[in-house]
Amino acid sequence: MAATGGRSEPPRLPECGCSYVVARPVYSELAFQQQHERRLPESRTLRERLARSCSCSRKRALRVVKTLLPILEWLPKYRVKEWLLCDIVSGVSTGLVGTLQGPFPVVSLMVGSVVLTMAPDENFVISSSNGTALNSTTIDFAARDAARVLIASTLTLLVGILQLIFGSLQIGFIVRYLADPLIGGFTTAAAFQVFVSQLKIVLNVSTKNYNGVLSIIYTLVETFQNAGNTNLADLIAGLLTIIICMAVKELNDRFKHKIPIPIPIEVIVTIIAAAISYGVDLEKNYNAGIVKSIPRGFLPPVLPSSNLFSEMLASSFSIAVVAYAIAVSVGKVYAIKYDYTIDGNQEFIAFGISNIFSGFFSCFVATTALSRTAVQETTGGKTQIAGIISAGIVLIAIVALGKLLEPLQKSVLAAVVIANLKGMFMQVCDVPRLWRQSKTDAIIWVFTCVMSIILGLDLGLLAGLIFGLLTVVLRVQFPSWNGLGSIPTTDIYKNTKNYKNIEEPEGVKILRFSSPIFYGNVDGFKKCIKSTVGFDATRVHNKRLQALKKIQKLIKKGQLRATKNGIISDAGSSNKAFEPDEDVEDPEELDIPTKEIEIQVDWNSELPVKVNVPKVPINSLVLDCGAVSFLDIVGVRSLRMIVKEFQRIDVNVYFASLQDHLIEKLEQCGFFDENIRKDMLFLTVHDAILYLQNQVKSREIQDSILETIALIQEGKDPLELIEAELTEEEFDVQDEAMRRLAS
Repeated sequence: MAATGGRSEPPRLPECGCSYVVARPVYSELAFQQQHERRLPESRTLRERLARSCSCSRKRALRVVKTLLPILEWLPKYRVKEWLLCDIVSGVSTGLVGTLQGPFPVVSLMVGSVVLTMAPDENFVISSSNGTALNSTTIDFAARDAARVLIASTLTLLVGILQLIFGSLQIGFIVRYLADPLIGGFTTAAAFQVFVSQLKIVLNVSTKNYNGVLSIIYTLVETFQNAGNTNLADLIAGLLTIIICMAVKELNDRFKHKIPIPIPIEVIVTIIAAAISYGVDLEKNYNAGIVKSIPRGFLPPVLPSSNLFSEMLASSFSIAVVAYAIAVSVGKVYAIKYDYTIDGNQEFIAFGISNIFSGFFSCFVATTALSRTAVQETTGGKTQIAGIISAGIVLIAIVALGKLLEPLQKSVLAAVVIANLKGMFMQVCDVPRLWRQSKTDAIIWVFTCVMSIILGLDLGLLAGLIFGLLTVVLRVQFPSWNGLGSIPTTDIYKNTKNYKNIEEPEGVKILRFSSPIFYGNVDGFKKCIKSTVGFDATRVHNKRLQALKKIQKLIKKGQLRATKNGIISDAGSSNKAFEPDEDVEDPEELDIPTKEIEIQVDWNSELPVKVNVPKVPINSLVLDCGAVSFLDIVGVRSLRMIVKEFQRIDVNVYFASLQDHLIEKLEQCGFFDENIRKDMLFLTVHDAILYLQNQVKSREIQDSILETIALIQEGKDPLELIEAELTEEEFDVQDEAMRRLAS
């Protein structure tokens, strides 16, 4: 095989010239179940279910342990030669950034809001007086900070408890509703927020701490308003760091097949910048913003105050969900990129245990930090070993090396973060592709991104989630449907509008409805049926009742006669019983003539009364339910009503491809009766069509025999002529009937 452009072409599938022939009976669901002995669903008592769920085997226990401790799953498969060096470089780079910057902005603001509400400055005011001087007020900062740390750690513990409960209750399924377009828009907005928060550090300008709606916009506007106060030393250092980091990362990407490990530019830049700042004394000579003091050691464990739980329960719930959603959203971006899956329940349990443990050591609520995640990924991190190493770097810095990093400019750290956000911002390029593939997904992406910027990440994520679910509801409420026809001499049925060589069976309409049938879309389902058959069954029935009422009046007046051959007008009599063509509002209250008259009326011929009765060009309607996933009680009642309405106008309704659980639902809801039987359900559309075609042939044979018998009774043809006219097919039918009677 020749290679083109360094790539080998995928193998082309040969054109299939084979065919298959299947000979089997025409199956209704009832006949199939009887012949193949359908198994009834096995019912277990509650005790049996509990016993089965609580039973344990060695294999199951090992699976549960691996679920709780994923390290047992991936660590034995760790490829030391390929991954270890990359993880070390990534861990060191991420650890340096993590040491010198705080947690994720959204969770920080949410926690800070709770802390400021429960421990405002007013609660720690100290009044003092010195004789003749007026009383003065001061704030006890030590007591205030201690109270706020206690509140934050208690909040962390409560959030951890809630997350652990959510994971134990398997609430992690909510991750399924975080669609890829939603995550793309959300993480892009999060990257924009991180960029804004780091931009003011690069410029070394101060702004207010905004929270809530438009907080990102207010921060950005104030940053540019104060841009005149930019520190040139910080700005130059930040710009140089961004340029150098992005250039080296581009080289890493372009020559990654030649470079054994990515160049750890973040580590190199951090070390060089700290050395320059220390040597030149940028803080003193140029008023640069530096890290300054880094606290050493850890605080001793403190028991959080459980008395505060009741005051912060609502806030803890929202923080627990938002922190989890942010972490999963960021994780799913890389899961898609590197083709692995995320266990939502496992994430809940992991964060829950982490926060519960951290709550006793005066720690902050844990969540995924977008900036540190981006640094770890772009610096070549392969596994959780990189996370362990970064945590070790933070530990070492807190205990011993913090002093060496104190001269480092904050603008350099901010620039490192900004340089690593490139991948997140490049997600904007996905929007044109999404628009071509699915306009709905593109709108979800843009809506989530814009709302997250305007409302904040917490409310923006909620708005995007609700909007995404709304699009699903609308797609279900207004589903796709089409009328079907068959490819001649095959059992293939396709949309009549999409193919030229499609034949619709005579007198039959086939409708495929591609949606569940439930209370939200039953009206749409009825409209689909009306569009397919070309008439409204209820209106046809009402018009027929109206015509029958007028026919009855004419019969009573002697102007029409009902005979066995139909309804005829008396010769010479004028029909004066024409009435306005009005709809019948209450047809049940009419005095309708006997069934004999209704049977004898040919509704597709010209009627002797002035009533515009719509023509009914079909005798059967087949509903292809292969794409119907579920029914509710309203859907079942609507189906029953539809069948009844069509039966009243002599149109039979048949169902094809119903799944077993839908048939069980029909049985549970009392769908079947003497007029709606199980033999109206067929395995496939083709089974239904073959059955109808066979019914037509049987009627034609029966009509031919009845006509012959009528001729005999009238003495117009001798018996020999009748026997000569019987076709071979008729004899076969009679022989088959005799054999069945004999057996």
